[in-house]
Amino acid sequence: MPSYSLKKLIVVAGLVCYSSFTLAAPSHGIAMHGDLKYSSDFTHFDYTNPDAPKGGSVKQWALGTFDSFNNFIIKGTPADGLGLIYDTLTSQSTDEPFSEYGLIAKTIDVADDNSSVTFVLNKNAKFSDGEPVTANDVAFTFKTLTTEGSPVYRIYYGDVKDVVIVDEHTIRFEFKSTKNAELPLILGQLPVLPEHYWKDKDFNAPTLDKPVGSGPYMLDSYEAGRSITYKRNPNYWGADIPVNKGRYNFDFITYDYYRDTTVSLEAFKAGEYDFRQETSSKNWATSYVGPMFDNGQIIKAEIPHSRPTGMQAFVFNTRRDIFSNPDVRKALSYAFDFEWTNKNLFYSAYARTNSYFSNSEMAAEQPITPQETALLEPFKDQLPSEVFTDVYIAPVYDGSGNNRRELRTALRLLKSAGWELKNGKLLNKETGQAFTFEILLVQKEFERIVAPMLKNLKQMGIEANIRIVDVSQYINRLRDFDFDMVVSSFGQSSSPGNEQREFWGSYNADMKGSRNIIGIKNPVIDALIEKIIEAPSRQELVYRTRALDRVLQWNYYVIPQFHSTSYRIAYKPFFGMPKTRPLYDIGFDTWWVKEPTK
Repeated sequence: MPSYSLKKLIVVAGLVCYSSFTLAAPSHGIAMHGDLKYSSDFTHFDYTNPDAPKGGSVKQWALGTFDSFNNFIIKGTPADGLGLIYDTLTSQSTDEPFSEYGLIAKTIDVADDNSSVTFVLNKNAKFSDGEPVTANDVAFTFKTLTTEGSPVYRIYYGDVKDVVIVDEHTIRFEFKSTKNAELPLILGQLPVLPEHYWKDKDFNAPTLDKPVGSGPYMLDSYEAGRSITYKRNPNYWGADIPVNKGRYNFDFITYDYYRDTTVSLEAFKAGEYDFRQETSSKNWATSYVGPMFDNGQIIKAEIPHSRPTGMQAFVFNTRRDIFSNPDVRKALSYAFDFEWTNKNLFYSAYARTNSYFSNSEMAAEQPITPQETALLEPFKDQLPSEVFTDVYIAPVYDGSGNNRRELRTALRLLKSAGWELKNGKLLNKETGQAFTFEILLVQKEFERIVAPMLKNLKQMGIEANIRIVDVSQYINRLRDFDFDMVVSSFGQSSSPGNEQREFWGSYNADMKGSRNIIGIKNPVIDALIEKIIEAPSRQELVYRTRALDRVLQWNYYVIPQFHSTSYRIAYKPFFGMPKTRPLYDIGFDTWWVKEPTK
């Protein structure tokens, strides 16, 4: 599922306490499709080193600032690393498509008809203040997050009907529908909060009070907005259980904050922090050079991965009138010359993204199959004809920068949509309104990527401007849908499911703080999302996701950008790491310090 730290949650009808219930077939883990890789007697994941030494301090970097330790609400700017504080009911294996194993929950029992899931908690589970973790805490967390937390929780767990506290260490979630196959797994991703800590506090307000958690780390110290340090809990209850063996080896993890990525990179090269993942191809090609790399003071590596890369794109806010017409959005896609950009700005480091599920078998990159056609046929009158006849490919250029033919195509589309070019300006035929919009950015580095597109838009008669804001303002404007266009990404997992409701579902298009930043309200997409969630097999999941991909592609909700199929990382040489790497993650939580940090 998505690399968004947990999966997200939902509101329930009520809480029923202490009813009788008989467990049918409790298991140590659960797989979305197929069998679990690890048996009930496994001792550790294959990509960890169970003998990894504990100790040492590690510094990483973060962008912007923070003003809250509450990362479950839409108010405030939460600090990086807060997920280290909280344990979830289960832990996901990162060398399987979608399997989970017991963490706070010792066993998981899914009803034969998928009408409920029951978690029996590990009786040794404790919060960082020594209080035991109970079923009451799980029920409190669920109710609080789905009523007071971010809207994503409400949407994600929308198919939960009731929460039943069976006894002190047993809790059952009952479902509205038996067709939501992944609901038991995403409930396993529920972080467990301490009721005794939160009961007298305003959960819906940002706070810098040190939180109480159940995870491997505790908040140690911080300088508001500038740095935050987490300390490995020496009394962590779950240090030696199989899903944690060989993980969380650093004694201290610090995040230092920088106002922009250029300064942060120079600080890294000056030795101010220890590990960096690079997202800029220009930086990777030109800045990771010099004596410190030549003499081994910093190690540079590219690690291939099997992780779906999702969609990074220029994202339209379709709530804006100028972007409500798909033909207009299609026309503007001709303004981005990927081939020239990749050659001149990216050192040919990227592949063009065409699918919302790129680098996975779910990507609709081949002619439509009979199975997909059967899924989409009932909606034929509501879909662009290309969904059934063509494979979507974003506009392709020759890399020369001469785009006259493509821009003429764009102008023909704009003319058919009610716009005309007069005296170098694109005007609405009926109102005379000029076509202007703003591209909102949070990273200054993207300015050089956007600038060539602005030039092409100018040739269409469109006046587009860049506005760069700080992290806090950017977050707030996205929450309020206060933008015309942004550069954003929609991360995907190897097992798409309930999170698709958040990205594209009509139900939350007008819900501030939701992840449907595009503002999609499309009944066909809503129906396809439900079919994905109800997929009875892996192969059906693939067909249904490809069908959704095609509908998203041919509605031109975004201008696709690019992706890479490897992690670009740089780090100091004192790190040790397991010989086996996970398929779907960097696995930084399995590394250790070989020698004291200098």
